[in-house]
Amino acid sequence: MKSVSVYFFVLFACISQTFAQVMPSPVGVQLYSFREQLKLDVAGSMAKVKAMGITSVEAAGFFGLNASEFKKIAVANGMKIEGVSAEFAELEDPAKLKQIIADAKTSGADYVVCFWIPHVEGDFTLAETQRAIDVFNKAGKTITQNKLMLLYHPHGYEFRPYKDIYMMDLLLRKTNPLYLNLEIDINWIYHAGHNPVTWMKAYPSRCKAMHIKDRIKGTACNQYGRMDTEKNVAIGTGEVNINDCVKMGRKIGIKYFFIEDESTRSFEQTPVSIQYLRRFF
Repeated sequence: MKSVSVYFFVLFACISQTFAQVMPSPVGVQLYSFREQLKLDVAGSMAKVKAMGITSVEAAGFFGLNASEFKKIAVANGMKIEGVSAEFAELEDPAKLKQIIADAKTSGADYVVCFWIPHVEGDFTLAETQRAIDVFNKAGKTITQNKLMLLYHPHGYEFRPYKDIYMMDLLLRKTNPLYLNLEIDINWIYHAGHNPVTWMKAYPSRCKAMHIKDRIKGTACNQYGRMDTEKNVAIGTGEVNINDCVKMGRKIGIKYFFIEDESTRSFEQTPVSIQYLRRFF
């Protein structure tokens, strides 16, 4: 029975990919999903992403190229780079921040996203949260003045209790919404033991982008921001409440939706994820 199930999964993936070639994807993709392939062959890998019908991407670096070179390849494949990434240290350093802004503008991005706040492994303290608040407010002001938007992407450690709220609440309440907003990754919030829908309802105007990601049923949760990437599965086949999350994201007006699949099966699973997500768009 297992071999039969695998056969039909592969067959469906092949059919989905063929279909995607003639019908654009309703959502974009975070290119980190294909990081290992992009490291070896940017142009060839981007052509494969194009074949899935992807026209909207979020870049996690430029894979050995500069922003201009990477944009040319994206444009040649009919793709718009919606956002680019920035390390926390780059936001903290004025010279590096200037370069981040320049690269974002060169690539044609609308926003800059930070994926990680430095902290002691296994904890996320008030001091670390306050440092992030200060950096995000300062860097976010500069980014906003340059007609871009700064987003933060939580990974789960931010959902530790603080008094009668959570560190994530404190981060949002103490940052200016003109200077910082959120990219919700529904898997990482779920992984922290929280319902992503609850957070979208609590901060609807702060949620500007979404990473859609699913995981094997029964995957253990934690608040360390760590998970075996091989636990990622095709969207709709795992345990994350995809339907509720995407519907709520649409309801509150999230503009940017990206599939992110960190597993080594991302090229095979992404077409299946695309087909599942068509029902919402």
